Amino acid sequence: MNPEAKHIVSELRHKFYSNFADAMNMPVSITGTSYSNNSPIASWMDHRQRLNYINVYAYTAPDEFVPFRPFILRLAINKSAGRVTVIRKGQVCRGLNLVWDFELTVLPKEILDFLPWIVNLVEAHDKSSPLLLQSPPHSFELKVPEVGLFKNAWTQKAWLLANSTIS
Repeated sequence: MNPEAKHIVSELRHKFYSNFADAMNMPVSITGTSYSNNSPIASWMDHRQRLNYINVYAYTAPDEFVPFRPFILRLAINKSAGRVTVIRKGQVCRGLNLVWDFELTVLPKEILDFLPWIVNLVEAHDKSSPLLLQSPPHSFELKVPEVGLFKNAWTQKAWLLANSTIS
């Protein structure tokens, strides 16, 4: 990833996590970068005392070898099993939420628009009520499982950009 893309991802991640923490109706912890070079994440406990987390990162980005690669972000909830978060002393935790995960792939200019929708998605999932889910701020394509809420979505603009580039 080139330096400009790194800076943009870092700024958008910080804004998203800060606003996400402010909008949630429960405590949210935001971790910094660690020695293992993992990107910061935001984490929270659901009403069943399961640890959940959200991670914003570059799905594709320009770099010195492919300067015209599309710049596309991914927002992942409870994805990548190797992530570890710190539990505060005195918190009850029944482990990571392995029941639900979700990925949203967006353009950098779209991610902050999705903040209220992501908060709504988390709340709808926590209440096991997909009917509470609001309409997204940008059109997207999603993969729908046979049971439960969907797990993977791409905004139409991100999908078109990713699939219109010449290899």
